[in-house]
Amino acid sequence: MESLLYLGIMLAVICVWFLVFKRPVYEAVLLAFIVLLCVTGTWSNVWDYIDTGLSTSLLYSMVAFVAMSILLTKTKIVDSCIAVILSLVGRVTGGAGYAAVIASSFMGALSGSGPGNVMATGTLTIPAMKRSGFPAELAANIESNASYMGNMIPPSSNIVAAMAAFTAFAEGAGIADVSQGQFWIVLWGIALWFILQRLLMVWGFCKYYKVKPMSKEELPSLKETLRVGWKGLLLPVIILLPFILDATLTDTFFTARLGADGAKYLSKSVLLFVGGVAAIYACLIAKDKKVVRPANIAKMFADGVKTIAPAIGVCVFGYMIGAMFSDLGVAEALGAIMTSWNFGKFGMVLAICAITCVMGMVVPGSSQVVIFGPVFIVLLNSVGVNPLLAAAMLPCICGVMCGITPPLGLGMYAGMTIAESEFGKTFKNNMWWVIAQFVLQVAVLMGWLPILGL
Repeated sequence: MESLLYLGIMLAVICVWFLVFKRPVYEAVLLAFIVLLCVTGTWSNVWDYIDTGLSTSLLYSMVAFVAMSILLTKTKIVDSCIAVILSLVGRVTGGAGYAAVIASSFMGALSGSGPGNVMATGTLTIPAMKRSGFPAELAANIESNASYMGNMIPPSSNIVAAMAAFTAFAEGAGIADVSQGQFWIVLWGIALWFILQRLLMVWGFCKYYKVKPMSKEELPSLKETLRVGWKGLLLPVIILLPFILDATLTDTFFTARLGADGAKYLSKSVLLFVGGVAAIYACLIAKDKKVVRPANIAKMFADGVKTIAPAIGVCVFGYMIGAMFSDLGVAEALGAIMTSWNFGKFGMVLAICAITCVMGMVVPGSSQVVIFGPVFIVLLNSVGVNPLLAAAMLPCICGVMCGITPPLGLGMYAGMTIAESEFGKTFKNNMWWVIAQFVLQVAVLMGWLPILGL
């Protein structure tokens, strides 16, 4: 029970610092780490915990992809891609809503950011939705719930943490690890169901509110948008193709030419260079070459430090707490308690989805994945859930839920700001999206739906 007391202290510190004092989440997680050091008397191990937090190469992948998303936004490549999507689907009934879902999924494949997606796509899609008859609160929630799929669509920091959790599980269980490519394919297979769910909900709300298509005057010219933005549409291909090749050719092509160890390390390095390759491509296709001059890029990243630092900070401090909790046996204690409940498969899936939903109201998704991901995989595997599926669902049940459930639901607040919607109405409408997200999470983890890559 002492171990669970430490968990309660962490949650209490994060809640008070973030919700009461309105301080950034990364500060709350760092403060929780310091308080736990004092309470547990583990100051002698502090450098080991810091080393664990900083030593993973996955952190550098996070930096690369967040930096890439800044570059894509500043060069207006994302805007041109969204314009193409609007021109394609905007002419159907409720087209602005469908465009919001598709564009945010597209952006999620590029940036892996929740609030960033809302601000990048919402400034175009939310006004278009409102003008075609969507209530302000619905427009805000369509955009925020679609955008937060960026937390479960590669490349997201939550996904990097989930891959690390599965690797740790595989080593402990003595089973074969999977390549980066295989893991990403499963993640995309899961994401397709949640994209479909959001599209169906948009369709239902369009029927209920009798939404209209976008006016012809508002629709961008398809010919013109393709002329300007077709190169940007190749970015998902550039990002995803190396992972698809890794997933499909590692056991044959790469192993035959590089050997087993060579193919293994090639797979592990894919995540490190893909973000850089995509960023270079973005510089090459940028319409305004002045923006991508070295001096301007340096200034762009300097200005974007405030965007990069919080996301990386939360992950680093989360890894540090995770290392401490590993020494203290916190996750194991939680797992032992849940195991003692003697849940079957459905009960365990329901319990873990409920726990992550509640924790998501106050604890960032990346911290949940880092700290509790390994034990959730063990618990789900113990009741018959495929451990690879369990790991691939961590970004969904932790990262997405924390973004759409108040009070930590930053996506909803960002959407409200753009849509100028009332909190009460937006909150009530958002509950439909949260319930649908929860139900689909349970369905996927139960294995009721086929998943690409499994």
